[in-house]
Amino acid sequence: MLSSPLHPEIDHRTIKLIVGVIALSLGNLTSFFSGTAIASISESYYMGGWAQSTLVGFLFAIAAFLLAYNGLSLSEMVLSKIASVAALGVALFPCRCGNHVEIILYVHAASAAALFGILAYFCLVFRRRAMAKGHVQAKARAVVYALCGGAILLSILTIAADGLLDGTLSAEMPRLAFYAERTALIAFGVSWLIASRVLPFITREDERFKVL
Repeated sequence: MLSSPLHPEIDHRTIKLIVGVIALSLGNLTSFFSGTAIASISESYYMGGWAQSTLVGFLFAIAAFLLAYNGLSLSEMVLSKIASVAALGVALFPCRCGNHVEIILYVHAASAAALFGILAYFCLVFRRRAMAKGHVQAKARAVVYALCGGAILLSILTIAADGLLDGTLSAEMPRLAFYAERTALIAFGVSWLIASRVLPFITREDERFKVL
């Protein structure tokens, strides 16, 4: 017999758990459903079918959860709302991939940069809170948050550098954007999954979030 739910509603830890799982799976699923070696995750929009549905659907889901997330400060609340709009911008304004033309120039790239930039900032926020707790598991989380934030920023800078160099880097590595975007999404997913406090070893028993 099923027991009653532990929580009457979705709280910030549940949001982080769901968002973390979505971010971790987005890159691999869009690549799989595309059925070809896409140059970027955003290019899956033009593949149609499950690839396009996964990209747009997951981005809308991330946008909805970021809209619902307020964090613990005014700045977090405002930035999560901006990130929500940015996620919608990535979904609704497809990239200039291959021979495809953007609906409005630079909206997709600007939205993606804003989204990942804010997510990198959240890694810093999570790290600061973990360091304030001081115990061993919290310090371990702080290290992971720092690595995730660094990975997101490095991914953004790599794509930006390729753009400034007129595609010199991607000419040598055609899937450069895909690898950079997937790295950023994985880092995003890992940081939010850890922040949900569901994982053992890196979370003390007294602070662990139990979903069921």
